[in-house]
Amino acid sequence: MVRWVCVVGPKAMHPFPKRSASFFREFELIVVTGGSSGIGRTFLRRIEESMTSAVVCNVSRTVPEGWVVSPNRVHLTANLAEPAEIEGVVAALQKLMPRTGRILIINNSGFGAYGEFPSPGLEHTLRMVDVNSRAPVHLTGLLWPALLQRGGMVVNIASLAAYQPVPLMATYAATKAFLLHWSIALDCEGKPHGVRCVAVCPGPVSTNFFKGAGFSRPTNLPGQSADDCVDQAIAAMLSAQPQIVTGWSNRILSWFSARLPKPWSAALGLRAIERKLGRSVR
Repeated sequence: MVRWVCVVGPKAMHPFPKRSASFFREFELIVVTGGSSGIGRTFLRRIEESMTSAVVCNVSRTVPEGWVVSPNRVHLTANLAEPAEIEGVVAALQKLMPRTGRILIINNSGFGAYGEFPSPGLEHTLRMVDVNSRAPVHLTGLLWPALLQRGGMVVNIASLAAYQPVPLMATYAATKAFLLHWSIALDCEGKPHGVRCVAVCPGPVSTNFFKGAGFSRPTNLPGQSADDCVDQAIAAMLSAQPQIVTGWSNRILSWFSARLPKPWSAALGLRAIERKLGRSVR
């Protein structure tokens, strides 16, 4: 069952680049999944800082902290692992969206899991596949006719892990590889119709991801802030780049990872995880 309330973000606390602000003003409907924290919450802050008059909808299980009621700022409570709830979200969006104007969808919701397959359990792993891969396809697919008619953009938050097999996070990396390749292909299909698609591939970001993935100790991984990650993503959105790896060191890693034989890449990935954790994980 989908519940919805209207929400609005706080006023901006720092200047927002004029070109980025005007970009968000090009849309009449903006949908962000997983905006309660991390990268998604930062996207919502940037959108609010742009002072756009668009209808902005966050889709997640909890209302973002600090939001207050406004007719143009909507929170749709939904579990994206449930197809019926995604259909309920889209039904609500169809009632809320203006009759004309471009649409922006930011598929940000996702989570990971750490451990030998199927740890921490097959049900958890299948739910991860649903949220990370199926939900973006389902939500975007239901809104695709409106996108083709009105124009717009789909942004999918993938991962640096999309560029190689990652032992001990095997299913997570595979879901992100799917999202990356689907995004690039979708961009080719949508471009003639005025619809662009951008895959954003962050490396480690200072969010609750690793805690949620089940790491019992700090990973000691150097990471970007969510602000830096989102600002680089917005730059790619402005130029309609089909893919962007955020962070220069992550770009170097993705370049090498994509070119190594996959078995080598997987073996090196396992060793890297063991080294970062300071012990053998097997």
